[in-house]
Amino acid sequence: MTRRLPSQPPVLPGFMHLHVLGSGGFADVFLYEQHMPRRQVAVKVMLSDAVNDNGRQMFQAEANLMAQLSSHPSILTVYQASVSSDGRPYLVMELCSSVLSDRYRRQPIPVPEVLRIAVKIGSALETAHRAGVLHRDVKPSNILTTAYGHPVLSDFGIAATLSQSTGEGVIGLSIPWSAPEVLLDESAGSVESEVFSLAATVYSLLAGRSPFEVPGGSNTSADLINRITRGKPQSIGRADVPASLEQALQRGMSRKPENRPSSVLELVRELQAVESELGVPQTAIEVAMDDWALATVADLEDRTRIRGVTGAVTSAKRRRRRAAVEQDYQAVGTVVRDSHGQRSTGTASAGHSRGMQVFSWVLVVSAVLVIALGATATMMLIRANSSDIPVVSNIAGEESGGVVRFSWTDPGLAATDSYDVRVGNEVSASQQSTTFTVDAQPGESVCITVTVNREGKTGPSSAQKCVEAAE
Repeated sequence: MTRRLPSQPPVLPGFMHLHVLGSGGFADVFLYEQHMPRRQVAVKVMLSDAVNDNGRQMFQAEANLMAQLSSHPSILTVYQASVSSDGRPYLVMELCSSVLSDRYRRQPIPVPEVLRIAVKIGSALETAHRAGVLHRDVKPSNILTTAYGHPVLSDFGIAATLSQSTGEGVIGLSIPWSAPEVLLDESAGSVESEVFSLAATVYSLLAGRSPFEVPGGSNTSADLINRITRGKPQSIGRADVPASLEQALQRGMSRKPENRPSSVLELVRELQAVESELGVPQTAIEVAMDDWALATVADLEDRTRIRGVTGAVTSAKRRRRRAAVEQDYQAVGTVVRDSHGQRSTGTASAGHSRGMQVFSWVLVVSAVLVIALGATATMMLIRANSSDIPVVSNIAGEESGGVVRFSWTDPGLAATDSYDVRVGNEVSASQQSTTFTVDAQPGESVCITVTVNREGKTGPSSAQKCVEAAE
């Protein structure tokens, strides 16, 4: 099939065309230099053949979605959108590199780097989902890299709102990373299908090929669709990829949507658990919080912050308190000294005695307050550090069709807690869901234990639950 030539770049006021960056099915991307402020930008220009009412609506929808989401650090930034003098809509975007889409096929990317990319792009997807938007084309070539090495998700050109994701045909899709139900036209896209695409993308970055691609074999569209809808991906084939990571990706690419993690965030937490297993710092999850949640966090931090307990009575305060006591003492009677400098008796002496009593009582009260504050702070710290981590109990399990489904009752998880699920001796998932599924071979016995993880600390493990798959 002959590749088409790029379209003629439009004349844009305030921009100077430099060269073409790439071509797609509906648009070309050009490198321009913006005059004010002076910077290089990528400009996505719609093809003349695609400029019709439907095409304009699609392009406008993409511009609005990108503008809505591009404040996220891992979503490509859109600077402006308009229509050129020849009637073609265009987007002015942050200039990024597409080197990752070539690099993963040429050389192995270190596992920690892939996990970092996956958590950041997963955070972007989770943010889009919370805004009610599906990307519908997650794949390696849609992960770009900023000048500072930060991965960003691009191309929301076929995105849809979650409310519109069923019953409508998909405009376009990338077969190697698409979920079975999308390829079979059973769904136009869902959160679960995006989980599949993200897992398939992470697999590709590690394996150097798409999950169902057979090296040296036939990999036509029909071959890939047949494998995706009927089979399982092969092993990644890298000794440095831990089994827990393989299992997390296999679960993310389960044929049945209900057997996948219920959200991108759940898959991302599993990838964070692998980072901990490898001994590398966990990549931060970047998901925007609601205003009320931010206020709640701020209020909690303010209420639990202990200010100046050990040094509650400073020397300056003690000096001020002593000066006040001495003023009280002088009000009772004036100190009189004789020619030898000795204190005389009488009213002044009585005043001195009463003043010293007042001063002594003030010191006693101050000491009691300091001790009380110290004891209160100590109790607060003890209570903060000794809060029990809940324990999971009564795990239930059942097998059906080669899939074992475990479930348990929430023992009282906090908002930031998660469950570490171990299959055998390895952590296979870090999640907040109270269900967990495992593919099992006939006659295989699958055993799990569940532990609550609180701020990196784990509580006691549950009793082991085993289920044997039917022969």
